[in-house]
Amino acid sequence: MPAFVRKGAPALLGAGTLCAALLLTGCAPPGPAAPTPPTASAAAKTPAAPTPGREASATDARPESPPRIPGLGPLTQSRVPDGTTQALVVTGATENSNTATVVLHRRAPDGRWHESGGPWPAHNALRGWTPDHTAGDLRTPIGVYRIGDAGGRLPDPGARLPYDQDPEFAISGTGFRGEPLEGSFDHVIAIDYNRVPGRTPLDKERPLGAEKGGGVWIHVDHGGPTQACVTLHRDDLRTLLVALDPAAAPVVVMGPAPELAR
Repeated sequence: MPAFVRKGAPALLGAGTLCAALLLTGCAPPGPAAPTPPTASAAAKTPAAPTPGREASATDARPESPPRIPGLGPLTQSRVPDGTTQALVVTGATENSNTATVVLHRRAPDGRWHESGGPWPAHNALRGWTPDHTAGDLRTPIGVYRIGDAGGRLPDPGARLPYDQDPEFAISGTGFRGEPLEGSFDHVIAIDYNRVPGRTPLDKERPLGAEKGGGVWIHVDHGGPTQACVTLHRDDLRTLLVALDPAAAPVVVMGPAPELAR
């Protein structure tokens, strides 16, 4: 990302057996011998009768897995905070792809996830994705990151996230395909990668150090790949800005499909 002047902003029950019987003696002539009740060990070996109308299944006793966001495997899903009910999933085809698909998901009260926005086409970094981002590698960091601050050169379109309108959200020059970059920062959403949450996206403090890069945003698409950011068409980004709800503790989950499926 271009450098900016700072203005400022991880959730048997064992069956009992009847083991005793009382025999009463009296004056009546003895009748046929009573059958011997089964011992506890014998009863334990007797298979339980299946429920009428269905066959027993080896999976009946297994607990149901918690619902997952479509496209995410158990490892990736485990990184989504328990309190999060909004997740923006950015999926690239391969490790080296610089185009992606973006879908906003919302968790319902029953715990299941549903699409609530998109799918939207997007660009990411020129060389694709990396699990170990460094400044200048031209790759977008893979992972699950909170999103909580927004801003831009243009006025707030109705965002519920804190929005910092500032003329310093300005850029000029051309992108990797010779496309003009002007207007790319008219609206931005800061991804909490190597930044201090709660500050304007223009803030340049890097908790992990400058060598780990920073300034990774979701911003207006300029028609080509980026240095590290994710871009959406202007109208799609404005729709996303209005949809994101701080009370839902939103996160972005991003990376190539095979990695997210882990």
